[in-house]
Amino acid sequence: MELVIKKQSKRRLGMTLLFTVMMLVIAVAAYTFLILKHDPTLVNLGERLWPTSMEHPLGTDHLGRDVLTRLLLGGQLTVGYGLLSLLAAVIIGVPFGVIAGFKGGMIDRIFMRIADAFLAFPNTIVAIVLSGLLGPGIENLLLAIVLVKWVNYARLVRSTVITESQKDYITAAKINGLSPFRIMRKHLFPHLIGNVLVLSSLDLGKIILLISSLSYIGLGAQPPAPEWGAMLNDARPYFQSNLLLMIYPGLAIVFVVLLSNILGDYLRDAFDVKKEVES
Repeated sequence: MELVIKKQSKRRLGMTLLFTVMMLVIAVAAYTFLILKHDPTLVNLGERLWPTSMEHPLGTDHLGRDVLTRLLLGGQLTVGYGLLSLLAAVIIGVPFGVIAGFKGGMIDRIFMRIADAFLAFPNTIVAIVLSGLLGPGIENLLLAIVLVKWVNYARLVRSTVITESQKDYITAAKINGLSPFRIMRKHLFPHLIGNVLVLSSLDLGKIILLISSLSYIGLGAQPPAPEWGAMLNDARPYFQSNLLLMIYPGLAIVFVVLLSNILGDYLRDAFDVKKEVES
C-alpha cells in the first residue's frame, strides 16, 4: 500500500513539473511577443557592447542588438525546433515500432537491419554528416535530427510490443476475436505512453544540445537568427573582454537541459519505466 501511494505521489509530482514547464514556455512566449520592444536582428553599432541598463537589462552584443530579446527569442527557436523535431521523430518511430513488433516476420527483420545501420554510429556523428551533406540551415538540421532519433522510439516501442504480446491477456484478446487494431488501441498503447513520454522528456535535452552544438559550428541556424548555439559562437571572439555574452546563452542551455532531465527522471519513476528507456 505504501509503495502504491509513493508511486502515485511521484506521478503527481511529475505531472505537476510537466505542467509547470509548459506554463513557463507559454509565459516566455507571451512575454516575448507582448512586451519586448527591441528588434533582435537590428544592427546598431553605436550601442555595441553596452553594459546592463534599464533600456537593455542584459546589455547589447557586438552589433548593438539587445541580448535579452535575442536570448528569449533564441529560446523559442531552440526549444521550439527541439520540440518539433522530437514530435516528428515520435510520429515516425512509434508506428514503425508497433508494426514491426506486432507483425514480426520479414517486416521486423527489415526494420532491425535499418535500425542497426542507424545505430552503428553515434547520433552526433550521424547528425553532423547528414547536416553537412544537406547543407547548413535549421531546416536541414531538423531533418537530420529526425532521421537520427526516430530509430530510438521505434526500437523502444517494438521491444514493448513484443514483450506485452507474449502475455496471457493479449492471447485471450486474440482468442476472443479482437481485431489487431483494437488490441493495439486498448491493450498495447497504454503500456507505450509512459515509455514514450519518459524517453521524450530525456531526449529533449539531448536534442537541444545537438541543435545548439551544430549551430555553434555553423551547421544549424544561420545569422542573424537568435539561436543559443549561434549566440555562443558570435560571442566567442569577446570571451576575454565581455564574458557575459557567452554566459547568458550557456546558462540558458544548461537550465533547459537540466530541467528536461529532471522531468524525465520523475516521469520514469512515476510510470515505473525500466532502464531500457535510457539505452
